[in-house]
Amino acid sequence: MSFLARSGPGWGVFWMVVTGMQFVGVTALVKLLGTRIPAPEAAFLRYVLGLVFLIPMLGTLWRMSWTKTVVGLFAARGAVHTVGVCLWFFGMARIPLAEVTAINYLSPIYVTIGAAIFLGEKLALRRVLAVVAALIGAVIILRPGFRELGPGHLAMLGTAFFFGGSYLLAKKVSDTNSAGVVVAMLSVTVTIGLAPIALLQWVPPTAMELLISFGVACLATGGHFTMTLAFRAAPLAVTQPVTFLQLVWAVLMGAVFFGEPADGFVILGGIVIVGAISFISWREAVLKRQAVTPAVSAVK
Repeated sequence: MSFLARSGPGWGVFWMVVTGMQFVGVTALVKLLGTRIPAPEAAFLRYVLGLVFLIPMLGTLWRMSWTKTVVGLFAARGAVHTVGVCLWFFGMARIPLAEVTAINYLSPIYVTIGAAIFLGEKLALRRVLAVVAALIGAVIILRPGFRELGPGHLAMLGTAFFFGGSYLLAKKVSDTNSAGVVVAMLSVTVTIGLAPIALLQWVPPTAMELLISFGVACLATGGHFTMTLAFRAAPLAVTQPVTFLQLVWAVLMGAVFFGEPADGFVILGGIVIVGAISFISWREAVLKRQAVTPAVSAVK
């Protein structure tokens, strides 16, 4: 359809809003799935059911030239992402939607730090200050010492860290492979990585749980598609601030459907983190260099 190819700031913002709504939908469905199904199994069901969307990529994957380096990088990314996904499903079922969304905003900050350590990306003073501001935002959200931090909070902190590592590996494999191949191989390797973990504590899912898991796969795939449209339509510096709306949707959905009260500290911390990420993205655009800091949604 012609409107999918349209570009401009307005279209970039529109597609990023749609992306945010889909990713919050993913979070809500995982929350609805609950804790009866162990986290690794819930994650496995999401990925194995999502493999249906990879059918158009089978021919491309079959014709690829598989070197040891390429296989190693894809395997490493799959392993890192597998850990992140398990932690995400575990934390998602145990803490409010808004907190999950806000803590996930930290992933691009981990990427920025990792890019400096492993990719040689220079950290100017402005970017250091932005990273510090984002970490302050995380402290505002978590408020250690002022409330009890449960396993769900720790799992989400780990999730942001491992998803950040996954994105850095994705940047590496993207140098020699198309975006479609990178996404397809992530789904394949994570499915393989999750399978033995899921089988260790397998709980037979009900028809409704399978339906919810397929809904998660559909929304996640749709979110990555519309995110690609957003990146194509407008610069990251334009679309990045819009990711804050994910927190708005999460707060509303948590309040309406799950009875979770809005937490002003979570909202404030989310604003601080997104502001820091947006500043880093804007600086990358001003300097006209290849962006290293991803959009918030890009690490999911």
